[in-house]
Formats: sequence, structure tokens, C-alpha cells
Amino acid sequence: MLSVNNIEVKYSNVILVLRGVSLQVEKGQIVSILGANGAGKTTTLRAISGLLVTQEGAVTRGGIEFKGERIEKLAPEDVVKRGLIQVLEGRRLYRHLTVEENLIVGSIPSGVSRAVMNQGIEEVYHFFPRLRDLRKRVSGYLSGGEQQMLVIGRGLMAKPELMMLDEPSIGLAPLLVKEIFEVIKQINQERG
Repeated sequence: MLSVNNIEVKYSNVILVLRGVSLQVEKGQIVSILGANGAGKTTTLRAISGLLVTQEGAVTRGGIEFKGERIEKLAPEDVVKRGLIQVLEGRRLYRHLTVEENLIVGSIPSGVSRAVMNQGIEEVYHFFPRLRDLRKRVSGYLSGGEQQMLVIGRGLMAKPELMMLDEPSIGLAPLLVKEIFEVIKQINQERG
């Protein structure tokens, strides 16, 4: 499904950040990238999702294929349209919007009908029942764990075939980390 082949990434066409990174992700597989702070985990995900352009970065060597198609030169919105989405580190929400409004925003890239969007919201509530109870709450007032559930749910609204989660456990209590990872496993089993 995803193939990252010996990529090199530079920022501002000068600063070499990654060299020789390769990985493969098969359909239905869960893959983790581990490393110390500053090792290039987030940069690797940004290279795959096309978000390097927001940091004046570029893949300068190697290639990235998603479902057999080269994507390293595509704009982020074109990567999303192909079914690959990145949930950013730091629980970035529209904090002034409600939980449900954040989910609706997540469906915009896929351009789905209102009925399909409502099905997507119900699916998110299936995976994260706590969000159903909080659907009218302004998201800026959610706990860290609830915010993490919401950003993952918002990512699901785009109907991705592959979802990349950047630091999904950062700043969460161990019990919440376990709960989040159990739901990630469930999403993988039910949605592939």
C-alpha cells in the first residue's frame, strides 16, 4: 500500500534532515516508527503526506509510492484525495467549534453527501462512544484524551485508506494511552 524508498529530505534546500529512510506498509498492517526526539519521525510523516511544503521542505532523493502511484511531489490536498491522511501531533483542533462541528470539518476533503457524512459521524461515535456524549461541547474544553479521540475521529471522517498518527500518545495518562491504542487496533480490524 505504501512504499518509502531511500528518501532524503532537505529544508530550505540546504538543511539535510533525513537520509536513506525506507519503509513498507501493507494493507491492514499497523506500523510504528520509533526514535528519539529529533530523529525525523514527524519529518518522515510530513514527507509522505505532502506537508513538507508548509515547512519549506522537500523530498530531494528517493521516492514515495501510495497504491503504486508516486506521491512525493503531490500537494497535501491531492494526497488526502487519494486516501492517505495524517493526524498531526499536538491534537490540533478547531477549538472554538463543537466536537460534532470538528467531525463535519473532517468530512470536507472527501466531498461526501450529508447522508454519508452522518454515517461517518456515527462510525466515529461507534469507535469513541464518549464523543457522542460530548458532541455539543466546545472542543477546546475537552481533556487531552478526549481531544486525541476527536482528532483521530476527524481523520476518519475523510474516509482514509491509510491513516498516519503522529505521536498519538503524547501527554496522555497510561490508561488513556491503552484505550487509544485499543481503539486504533479496533479501527484497523474493522476498516482495514
